[in-house]
Amino acid sequence: MAMQTARGERAADRKASARSDQEDFRRRQLIEATIDAMAELGYVATTLSEIGRRAKVSPGLVAHYFGDKDGLLEATLRHLAARLGRSVIERLSQARTPRERIAAIIEANLAPEEFDHRTGTVWLAFWGQVIHSARLKRVQTVYQQRMLSNLRHALKQIVGPRDAPQLAVAIAAAIDGLWLRATLSASTETDSESARAIVAAFVDSQIARAEPPPAPSHSDPTTMTKTPRERSHIGGSYVSSATGETFETINPATAEVLAEIEIAGEAEVERAVEAARRGQAVWGRMTGTERGRILKRVADLLRARNDELALLETLDTGKPIQETSVVDVISGADCLEYFAGLAPTIAGEHVDLGPSAFGYTRREPLGIVAGIGAWNYPLQIACWKSAPALAAGNAMIFKPAELTPLTALKLAEIMKEAGVPDGVFNVVQGFADTGRLLTRHPAIRKVSLTGEVGTGKKVMADAATTLKYVTLELGGKSPILVFEDANLDNAVSGALLGNFYSAGEVCSNGTRVFVHRSVKDAFLAKLAARVAKMKVGDPRDPATQVGALISAGHLEKVVGYIEKGKAEGAKVLSGGHRVTEGGLGRGFFVAPTVFDGCDDTMSIVREEIFGPVMTVLAFDDEDEVVARANATEFGLAAGVFTRDLARGHRVVARLEAGTTWINHYNVTPIELPFGGYKLSGLGRENGRTALDHYTQLKSVYVAMADIDSPY
Repeated sequence: MAMQTARGERAADRKASARSDQEDFRRRQLIEATIDAMAELGYVATTLSEIGRRAKVSPGLVAHYFGDKDGLLEATLRHLAARLGRSVIERLSQARTPRERIAAIIEANLAPEEFDHRTGTVWLAFWGQVIHSARLKRVQTVYQQRMLSNLRHALKQIVGPRDAPQLAVAIAAAIDGLWLRATLSASTETDSESARAIVAAFVDSQIARAEPPPAPSHSDPTTMTKTPRERSHIGGSYVSSATGETFETINPATAEVLAEIEIAGEAEVERAVEAARRGQAVWGRMTGTERGRILKRVADLLRARNDELALLETLDTGKPIQETSVVDVISGADCLEYFAGLAPTIAGEHVDLGPSAFGYTRREPLGIVAGIGAWNYPLQIACWKSAPALAAGNAMIFKPAELTPLTALKLAEIMKEAGVPDGVFNVVQGFADTGRLLTRHPAIRKVSLTGEVGTGKKVMADAATTLKYVTLELGGKSPILVFEDANLDNAVSGALLGNFYSAGEVCSNGTRVFVHRSVKDAFLAKLAARVAKMKVGDPRDPATQVGALISAGHLEKVVGYIEKGKAEGAKVLSGGHRVTEGGLGRGFFVAPTVFDGCDDTMSIVREEIFGPVMTVLAFDDEDEVVARANATEFGLAAGVFTRDLARGHRVVARLEAGTTWINHYNVTPIELPFGGYKLSGLGRENGRTALDHYTQLKSVYVAMADIDSPY
């Protein structure tokens, strides 16, 4: 999957916040003004006019950003809840034992900043309005469920299964009760420190009274795991598998198990189809403006939870946090916001048929559609597929890749929280068999797949049995052409982005780098110097630039290609080996590898490797390099580096690829369609054209005169 942007252009701006543009700055400013007003005036007296006065803007501008007072107050409560959520996550990340995890939850919720008069007054104002507002109640419910979930997860490892849920509720009640008493009390009888001590003592006493967890049985493997168990998300809630079959998802950087995943079988898929049918009936009747408003909330929630989701994506994919924190979540939010804006514009056209009739066309949703994701950009892909589908009024059943199943579930939770009707976005977990249940189901009208060419052919064959629409975003072996007049520093930057971002696990990567013979030596010298400085390491370290490959099997495949390249006579300029130093031996790390001395017949030049392996080839003239660049069964992407823009446009026009760049590589703005030629796929993702793939056209003839019939 192509990455959203080059780190050199956007990372610095996005590390400080989820998005630092003027609109988001203004929203944050208005939310802070709302908090100030509520702390001083209370809920009722906090009006759009008062917010505008404090922020020095017109009430109309406040309404522009949030719609009405309810929308502004909901956004403010989400802001407070997200801030508290980030505090919990930060403390949980440092906890090493179940008891430390419980302490982290207590400390975050009863931290000194939560006892601040301003903050406490605003929280109280919101809780007082929850019974009157479904929108505020939704936020409160998610806040409460998240606290209970975190507590239950820790308690299950230190008390018996019957006691853990009840004790979680008791601890949550103690936290909320002490905070409430301290906030309401005019005295200082309970401050942050004493409140935390009281709850900690309560927890210790309750744990001492509870039954201990059952001892692991060596004869029963199911009792030996303490990892989380995740299920499919269907119809707005988590659903257990009828068969109880599971698989494990691991952290590629450490090979540690992250979670156990229940496999969705025929019963769960049928349940998802029925839920999607009910949800789509509601969703499809909404106006595009209504759908767009809800999808915009989804985008806002993704941005608010960027850090939390980025860390989960890093753990599940092995990608560096410096990538996931600025690309993976934000690009998904950008996509949802873009299609939220397009939802109200979906329309047909009027056709004048003379004085006796006219006609018009309607763009209507397909109904139920399926998305099947790849493992390299799991959250981004889920957004890229669901955003246009939902904007057009469809319901989606999404199956994430079995290697990265976690963040799609978080997206489902966020969809529900934002107000997407139950059943409109469902997540079913599993392997190819689960995917096949979707591609063959007669009620599903379209399948969108991101994956390998072989998988794409199977999906297309299955879809043919019920004449489903298909969008296939498949593999690539894309070329980068560096002409003699190119800015070599930019060309090297493009080649690095096109080969080593996400450890080379990007389908649009330009792994065949054709460099004009007259500048090849200079290009290689600059390239080698920059590759030598790249840091391979723990993906959670913000300084890490190259993380782990997705699995042991994929590691074996990539290393196998490196060895094959050596055997075929290519020269290793950089890398060429697995990285095990510095505690990385448990994970699946490969050094960024550059091959020189390549020719077009080598396996490493012809076949997709999907790893950090670049091949550099020399060329002498334009016609030659275009012919060589096109001599592949793939046609996903291509890049051209030249100062001669006339040549740039001319060469791009001759390249057989669906996504191309001139003097850049692997930037994929949502506004531009993305997809390939030849075996690289069918259809397009992103851009306005994506809506065409999720709608069907109905023609309507309207008679304005009597029928002239010969019968």
